[in-house]
Amino acid sequence: MTKRDFLPIILGSDENAYGNVRLIQEKYDVVPMLLCKRLLIPTMYSRLFEYRCFADFDKEEVFVPTLLSVLKEKSKEYEKLVVIACSDYYAALMSKNYESFEGLVANAFPSSELLGCFETKDKFYALCDEYGLDYPKTVVCTKEERLSVVNTLPFSFPIVAKPENSNAYEYLHLSFEGKKKVYFLDSKEAYLKVAEALNRVGYTGKMILQEYIEGGDDAMRVINSYSDNEGVVRASCLGQPVLEEYAPYTLGNYAAIITRNESEVYERVQAFLEKIGYRGFSNIDMKYDAKSGRYLMFEINPRLGRSSYFVRTAGINMMEELIERVVYNNCHAPIFGNKRAMWSNVPIGILKKYVKNEELQKEIRELSKNCVFTLRCREDFSLKRYYRISRFYFSHYKNFRRYYFQK
Repeated sequence: MTKRDFLPIILGSDENAYGNVRLIQEKYDVVPMLLCKRLLIPTMYSRLFEYRCFADFDKEEVFVPTLLSVLKEKSKEYEKLVVIACSDYYAALMSKNYESFEGLVANAFPSSELLGCFETKDKFYALCDEYGLDYPKTVVCTKEERLSVVNTLPFSFPIVAKPENSNAYEYLHLSFEGKKKVYFLDSKEAYLKVAEALNRVGYTGKMILQEYIEGGDDAMRVINSYSDNEGVVRASCLGQPVLEEYAPYTLGNYAAIITRNESEVYERVQAFLEKIGYRGFSNIDMKYDAKSGRYLMFEINPRLGRSSYFVRTAGINMMEELIERVVYNNCHAPIFGNKRAMWSNVPIGILKKYVKNEELQKEIRELSKNCVFTLRCREDFSLKRYYRISRFYFSHYKNFRRYYFQK
């Protein structure tokens, strides 16, 4: 039997996973495979991929043997297998257990040691210090320090508080009233309410407390990059979020992004990633501090972001960059997004109502006719999918009415 060139194996079933499927099928005649615990709304009723669901797939003792079995099975049919992690947790499992899959996976992931520097904010900011990157004033506290730390903060309220890793298994599986990915707190009393709730449910992880950097959602920047197996940055794209989401379980996720071209940012991020020997996809969040005129680093995620389909609007197909390099060994000079376009995960009506900046409103009106939506795919139309995705998009009207606040 003649083997086919490659099979993309996607870990996860969220917007990121669906966007990656679209990018692959745009360029290649191949049906990707999704491995996940269950299909989430973004991938329900889709005909673009095959999938297998496994109970407890996010547990290491299940993940490793399950993925290994699939890889061994599919290696009989395909010359190369490309594994794409769509969450921090799956990316961490791939880095930690990469040796178990050696020889079966064509693409590289960040080393487990390097990934450890990104998983918690205290280690990440130590790396920023080493390489001269700016970041907000930050205090990291243990469970034992959680209540008392508020009395010795080197900055004043309002503050931003968040778990050391909101995507870690422990925090993801906690349940309590008022749970969020990130907390914007304007007083000591508001912080203590959150800290006490975390204590009640037994959260043992560290908490990150940061000075609040003035500026709305549009002060944020996000850059998605691909670094090849040798650690060379092959593609990057910068975006300016014009609005974030506000529902507690998605707070801080980007609702809409306009692509930007800032050579200084590209050069700085490229130099940083190559100096630390980064391999694979990365997603970097930062915020522009108008007072200092600097970009302050927030975090690096070892995968493309949930909003990463915005990169396609700038003319870059990240899946093509990966596959051409690791499957076909094609190489070119690094490319950087330089086309202005807009991506959204919410209806345009939401943007017109909640984006306050007049200049951005002008851009939104200009770019909205060609706005790209990850989950709207003509080639994947069915009545069931159309109904489910429409409900998902229009539910944002209710969420914004209920949860939106001025930062």
